[in-house]
Amino acid sequence: MPEPPPLDKPVPANQTVVFTSPTGRGRICAMDSAYHVDPSNRGRDVCVNSSYCGVLPARFIAEAAPRGAIGMDCGIGPEGSAIAGLWYLEALAVPTAVADVMSARLGDGVHLYRHGVISHFNQPAADCGVRAGMAVAAAARAMLENDPAAAGADEITNRTVMHTARDGRQVIATDSIAFALEADRGRNVLVTAGHTGRSAVPYLRRASAWGFICSDGGRGMDDSGMTGLFIVEADGLAGATVDARRARMGSGLSHYHDGIISAANALAAARGVAVGMPCAEAALALLGQPDES
Repeated sequence: MPEPPPLDKPVPANQTVVFTSPTGRGRICAMDSAYHVDPSNRGRDVCVNSSYCGVLPARFIAEAAPRGAIGMDCGIGPEGSAIAGLWYLEALAVPTAVADVMSARLGDGVHLYRHGVISHFNQPAADCGVRAGMAVAAAARAMLENDPAAAGADEITNRTVMHTARDGRQVIATDSIAFALEADRGRNVLVTAGHTGRSAVPYLRRASAWGFICSDGGRGMDDSGMTGLFIVEADGLAGATVDARRARMGSGLSHYHDGIISAANALAAARGVAVGMPCAEAALALLGQPDES
């Protein structure tokens, strides 16, 4: 990446510097539109822009390549169109977040900086410490003063311990069954976020977890998105799926918190897992200690 412009370079007239880092890392610049992100922000500034964060504005942001960006969610929209730029920019390693459109005025970047509340964010922003419910000013500071993880795709697993039983076994959320560890074999319950079609079977067998919960992938033709559940019964693996309409594929944490069981194989059913059960409850049932809190 080219060196960022010097800090004393004047900002464009359509930007307002609302904060300058005392460490010299850069500035937070407020602007009324994503189209006002400028090459002078490249690699250094966090651009708080009071636009929606769809793919179109994300292209303009990406072209200028700032340190980070915050826009507005504009009601999310069909197919998440108003925030699709979060993931466009995630692929380019640009920390990006959006604020709830009801928390600040559209078209007023300074108002967004002062009053906005974060609703959604991408993985690089999460790496910087951005969280839902955070004030935009605080989120922008987090992006300015921290860097996203420099990791390969297979290193960003979001592996999180959700529950530890008295005997030390755990319920673990992670984004793919491919991220299972040897420590999970025959011991832990994995809540993961890929589909459970036949291509998942080798990974399920390799993980050989005590129990697993994946996505049904929207079920698919002939229930192909969950066929792996029943194939691995012969391997003694207890598993279930959650409804892909209720939990985000690719996010193990969303599956754990938002997931609703859509199918279970006979081994999981024998442990008390049932269709309609919240994922967190089903994970405890799979662990074999459903009464623990």
